[in-house]
This record gives sequence, structure tokens and C-alpha cells, in this order.
Amino acid sequence: MSFSSDPLGHLSDLVNKAKSIGADAADAIYVEGISVSTACRKGEPESLARSEGYDLGLRVFIGKRQAIVSSSDLSNTALDDLVTRAVAMAKVVPEDPYSGLAPSELLATQIPDLDDCDPVEPSSDKLEQLTREAEEAALNIKGVTNSEGAEAGWGRSSLAVVGTNGFAQQRESSGHSLSVSVVAGEGTEMERDYDFSTSVYGEDLQDARELGKNAAKKAVARLNPRKVETAQVPVIFDPRVSSSLVGHLASAVNGSSVARGTTFLREKMGKKLFANGVNIIDDPLRKRGLRSKGFDAEGVATQTRHIIEDGTLQTWIMDMRSARQLGLETTGSASRGTSSPPSPSTTNLYMDAGTVSRDDLVKNVKSGFYITELIGMGVNGITGDYSRGAGGFWIENGEITFPVNEVTIAGSLLDIFKNLTPADDLVFRFGTNAPTVRVDGLTVAGI
Repeated sequence: MSFSSDPLGHLSDLVNKAKSIGADAADAIYVEGISVSTACRKGEPESLARSEGYDLGLRVFIGKRQAIVSSSDLSNTALDDLVTRAVAMAKVVPEDPYSGLAPSELLATQIPDLDDCDPVEPSSDKLEQLTREAEEAALNIKGVTNSEGAEAGWGRSSLAVVGTNGFAQQRESSGHSLSVSVVAGEGTEMERDYDFSTSVYGEDLQDARELGKNAAKKAVARLNPRKVETAQVPVIFDPRVSSSLVGHLASAVNGSSVARGTTFLREKMGKKLFANGVNIIDDPLRKRGLRSKGFDAEGVATQTRHIIEDGTLQTWIMDMRSARQLGLETTGSASRGTSSPPSPSTTNLYMDAGTVSRDDLVKNVKSGFYITELIGMGVNGITGDYSRGAGGFWIENGEITFPVNEVTIAGSLLDIFKNLTPADDLVFRFGTNAPTVRVDGLTVAGI
């Protein structure tokens, strides 16, 4: 019998064997994935790739010592050796006072149906058709002069987790993607831009031709950029970059960083960080969500949580280890690879929509900057200092006017959070999402 035909049974055998030869507790994880991708450029196929793989990891505990061994060799001999090596390693590694499996009362028992796996695998011809349609639509827009190509992909993955604490569950998920990148202009006056779409189900992907047109229009709009003088002005983040601000918050409330004291928010629990009405939510139970899951990598039941509620910080993002360090209870946020211990991470994280329209955010700006692209990672998670390269468009008297590039925006994340206003145009396109947001008082460094 192959491993994939009964992963829970095989994993159960592994953890029980580990206990039989000296482990106090153990858990094992098995992942299996299939992916297909295709690319074309100027109407001609450039690549077609398919990959299939699987991997297994075993974690064993002896007292407060833990060891992890992984393998892609699933033969009986290799697995016997894997168990023996893991137990031997656990006897000699240093103790970790916060290690250990999740207690049984926190384990997921009723796994919700999150509709997170598309049963239809698209053919390579279908994927190629999507790339051709997207690129063709983009190249038909006036001003577009070249293509960097279009890509489409599909993947399906399965995960199984078994522990000696009684947990034994598996889940399956899928993902579809489509992207296109084109160039506008000639010679030294060229500009590029892109658009892409991702979804759990193929039927939820953005229309390929619409996607291509959007990418082309964005590239053309960037032609003939100007410089601007350094000023402190309102800055508006387009949805494809505003999600990065939510991502910075997620990093700052990660339980591991909080436990180490390496985050600028370590003393901010229960404090007001955003304006009234701002809510930031982590929702692992969202139907067809790109990161949905009914249980985390430690088998703990997941639930929707308000990280920010009405502007106030409500919780850290924690796995079992960081929760024990902080004297709190896990938020069911553990993620894990086969060769590493669990660590905290978010799922379908988003800033809730506000009550003002994007157009109203813009029209109330006399002079400001509308950002569509961010460059570099100049963010200090310990101090909250923020500085990133940016490109976009200048706003004058409430109107988006000329394109701008080669500028830097700077400030502090605490000030950014405090002075942030979300628009009402939230769309779920990524794992982390936000609507258009306006931040007052940022420094735009230009000429």
C-alpha cells in the first residue's frame, strides 16, 4: 500500500514506533503536491512544466528535548531509520522549556468544509489559452510596445498531521493563478507594469482579457514620469500595495517576535494603534480563501480573530511555543514545514473596508502621492521605522495627474497606523488584503 493512499495510518505507525523506542511524545506531518505551469511570450509558448512531490517530517520529544527529521524516501527501511535517528537526536539536544504537543482539549475535532479544493485540474491547453488571451488583450492596447510574457498555473496540495496526543486529520487545497507583464513606450522612455489573479477555484480567476487590458493600461499610464520635490503630504496606497501595511502589522504581532522582545509593538497590547472603526481580521475559516484551514500545523482548531478591533490591538498571533513563553493560549496559528518546528503565521488576513470611497479619499487631497508600486524592504521591525522606494501618480487638487517615480516614502509605522483611513473598496485578491488607504503626514523624498 502506498503512503499517499493512507497517510494517517502510516503517520500513526511512525509516531507509535517513536514512542516504543523511547520518545515521550511525537507528531508527524506529510505533504504532497502537484503543480502545472505554462508561459508564453508574443503568442509563442515558452515553457510547460509539471512537478509532483512529497515529503515527511517526524518530531519527537524526550522530556523537554525535541528533534525533527525529514525525508522524501518513504521506503520502510528509510522510515525505520528516520524514527531511530529522531529519537537518538532528541536524547542529546538542549532542552527547550516551551516545547511540546498541543493538549487534547485544544485539538480540532469538527473540521469545517471550507470549499478550498477545486476538483477540476485544468489541462495544459487551457492554461496556455489563458496566457494567450491575457497577452493578446494587453498587446492590443495602444501604447504597449512589448511583452514580458504571461504565465498561468495550477496546483493541488494535501497535508496530513498525526500526533500521540490523539490528533489525526488531513486536508487538501488548490490554487489557480494567471499573470501578464507588458512594456509601454520606446527606447529610454519605456515603462513596464503587470496584473495578476489568484484563486482557489479556476472559475473565480479574473477574466484573462480583462486582466491583460488592466496590465496594459497601467503600463501606458506610467509613461513620461516626473520628479517631485520633497514634501510632507497625504499618501494614498493602492490596494495592490496597501496590503503590505497589514503585513508589517502581522510581523509585529507575531508571538515569536513578541516573546523575544524584538517588535516595536511589544508593549502595545490593549492600546489604540489605529483610528476608531479600523478592524484587521485573520480569518482561517473563509470559504474559498487562499489560506483557509480548519486546523493549524499543531492540530489546534482555528477560529476567526480580530487582531485590531475598533483601532485597538486585541491579540498576538501565536503557536503553542510562543503562547507558553508569553503565558497565554495559542491562537491556533501554527504553520510548519517538514524539517522545522511550528511557528506562528496568519491565514486570510485583511483590513476591513471603511465607509469612504476611494474617489473621496483622493478628491480631498490638495497635493499628495498615490502609490501603485513599492520597492525594497526598508522597514525596521524593532523600532517601527519605515522607508521604502515608491512609484505612482501625483495628486493635485483632488485629481490623479502625472506619473511619478524614483521617490522614497518615510515615516514610522506607529504614525502610519494612527493616521490611516481605509476606503470601502476591499477585494480579496491575495492572502493578505486591504482596501485603498490614505495616510496623512508621510514624507515623500524626491528632488
